[in-house]
Amino acid sequence: MSLAIGNKPVIGISCGDLNGVGLEIIIKTISDTRLLEICTPVLFASNKAVNFYRKALPEINFNFSSIKEANRINHKQINLFTCWEEEVAITPGELTEDGGKYAVMSLVTAAQALKEGHIDGLVTAPIHKKNTQSEKFNFTGHTPYLKNLFGVADVAMFMIADNMRVAVLTEHVSVKEVTGFITRASILSKLQIINNSLKKDFGIDKPKIAVLGLNPHAGDEGLIGKEEEEVIKPAIKDAKQKDIFCFGPYSADAFFARGSHEKFDAVLAMYHDQGLIPFKSLAFGEGVNYTAGLSAVRTSPDHGVAFDIAGKGIADESSFREAIFKCIDIINGRNEYEAQRSNPLKKISKGIVANAVDQKITDVPE
Repeated sequence: MSLAIGNKPVIGISCGDLNGVGLEIIIKTISDTRLLEICTPVLFASNKAVNFYRKALPEINFNFSSIKEANRINHKQINLFTCWEEEVAITPGELTEDGGKYAVMSLVTAAQALKEGHIDGLVTAPIHKKNTQSEKFNFTGHTPYLKNLFGVADVAMFMIADNMRVAVLTEHVSVKEVTGFITRASILSKLQIINNSLKKDFGIDKPKIAVLGLNPHAGDEGLIGKEEEEVIKPAIKDAKQKDIFCFGPYSADAFFARGSHEKFDAVLAMYHDQGLIPFKSLAFGEGVNYTAGLSAVRTSPDHGVAFDIAGKGIADESSFREAIFKCIDIINGRNEYEAQRSNPLKKISKGIVANAVDQKITDVPE
């Protein structure tokens, strides 16, 4: 059962790797008391870990209420949900076993609270894939872990910013293995998730989605690889038959450079770097990673643990702050969507002409 009061959602926050920039950017972000006007933050960590970084940021006034039970949340303060009591060695900038162990402990506790409805959304600080691996946590990142926890067939790693949205078909797999994951079924699945998310989470009635090709020049009609002709184009056709308004495949090298992404509500890239390199270059430091396809809302900043600057007090919290804002926005968007479904008369016209469905997009290079 949600603990939200009115329109003020409860936002859980996992601390990330103890030796990375996670706790620093969290403290910098949620110490702004204005945040309490729009949400109730619940940080999953320990007093000692938080105090370590709080002492390193003496210019920031950071107060919190310690709790050990979800039903004890104080909606007028920052809440620290104590996940462990023991002393843990914190060595900023170093990859250690403890750094990963307690990052996982924070994540698992917060994610379970999300699944059980004790919090309304989850914002995750960065973890490192190497020191989080164990028999109990055999996942390459947050996205596959949450997919498994919520028991869904598929999710989409959806990078969102004010000026663009990019999803990736394959996530953390080697480039050598990418082609093995590119199938008609997988492309159709991602397009369905993206389409549903754009409607349900972002309030877009008839989303337009671009699909990138895998090979240079989108295969040049089969001259440079067959995936576009044999897999991607048929998958796009499948999606259109399910009333998904999608186009492509487009040549990835020119697509973003020419600003073609601005003509679409989202872009589906075939692999990690194909989508994330242009996204991180064009999102102006305010990009957010969103896990589309879950029954709950989870976001994170679009950067990693940043060991090179950890503990120096210079980490930029912009992306983390934006991740909290986007988490709140999506929660509110879902609530509005459900309200409109239950009572269509409440739907407010946004002035978007519906004839976009019939519009042919011809000025985007293939």
